[in-house]
Amino acid sequence: MINLMRLLCVLLVLVSLGCRNDTADQSQDRGQGANEITVSAAVSLRDAFQEIGRLYETRAKRKVVFNFGASGALQKQIEAGAPADVFASAGARQMDELAARNLIEISSRRDFARNALVLIVPRDSQSGITAFAKLPEAERIAIGNPRTVPAGQYTEQLLKNTNLWSQLEVKFILAEDVRQVLDYVARGETDAGIVYQTDVRVAGERVRVVATAEENSHDPILYPIAVIKESSQKSAAQEFVNLVTSAEGQSILARQGFAGVGGR
Repeated sequence: MINLMRLLCVLLVLVSLGCRNDTADQSQDRGQGANEITVSAAVSLRDAFQEIGRLYETRAKRKVVFNFGASGALQKQIEAGAPADVFASAGARQMDELAARNLIEISSRRDFARNALVLIVPRDSQSGITAFAKLPEAERIAIGNPRTVPAGQYTEQLLKNTNLWSQLEVKFILAEDVRQVLDYVARGETDAGIVYQTDVRVAGERVRVVATAEENSHDPILYPIAVIKESSQKSAAQEFVNLVTSAEGQSILARQGFAGVGGR
């Protein structure tokens, strides 16, 4: 009987220690979560923001978790309550719609970069497509889906303003983001594609730029950034926004091909 009682006491001690360890682990997990921010950003910002993120982590001693995707898709995620502390869009429309729903801190919003639309073809293309006006000669053209991709929205404006949209519409292969457009063209699955000038460097020598859209052919390609209203890390999120808009952040963006908001 005594041995049985001792065994029960040992088991109770072990269970007690296990409970305390579980509680400690959960508490540690919460602490780690509080020491990080989530940044939802347009996929065209991937390379620049990853570099800015490393600088932020070194200085702030805080982890950055990035969620890259099409701006429209990220907008919908935020509207649905997905966790995010900062949103950086490749177009004003998505940020405007979040602002209209009171989902961003209006005072934190900043335009921080500009971009340009370019027409690309596979590196060894012999199609003769050397300008936007030549696009009717293409069989397949990759563009971002205008419903969710700002680059696709700017492309639609460009092609409608140049009276090309209606005759090209049946040729479009719609992509979920600009990097997918780039991949279609780089693999030779389409004859041409329209992307941001900053995306071209990602493809290396697999594609060629044959034309750049005139600035007045579409709305200005401005990138806004803001702190999310429901963020529990607003101070930390504002630090990231401040770094992006600082001289150092702007220098990183410039190295990746982005222009400043004051001009190209």
